[in-house]
Amino acid sequence: QVQVEESGGGLVQAGGSLRLSCTISGLNFDTNDMGWFRQAPGKEREGVSCITMFGYPSYIANDVKGRFTVSRDNAKRTLYLQMNSLKPEDTAMYYCARRRDVCAPRLWSTLSYDYWGQGTQVTVHS
Repeated sequence: QVQVEESGGGLVQAGGSLRLSCTISGLNFDTNDMGWFRQAPGKEREGVSCITMFGYPSYIANDVKGRFTVSRDNAKRTLYLQMNSLKPEDTAMYYCARRRDVCAPRLWSTLSYDYWGQGTQVTVHS
């Protein structure tokens, strides 16, 4: 049984930082590309990042480029999302998911991902 679990969310002031973590069990973490998504209330789920099994290359959505960084530690079976210079519009539930294939093409299509976690809430106040 595959289990995905995100952690690290919280309440932060605008301009602050958070680091999200995601662990996955029940499959070989180091042979899978992984992604981060987010969903704000009333909005569709949108892609934030995708990282290949080797950790490079990685892809970051334009909205967060320069502020967010994705990384992974295969020895720890953990995916990370470092979020700096947070803005109120970054407020959302953040999810990680296993990519069905490789990060490209259809980079941000949710159909390209299968195993999802329950999410971790990030709230940025001004």
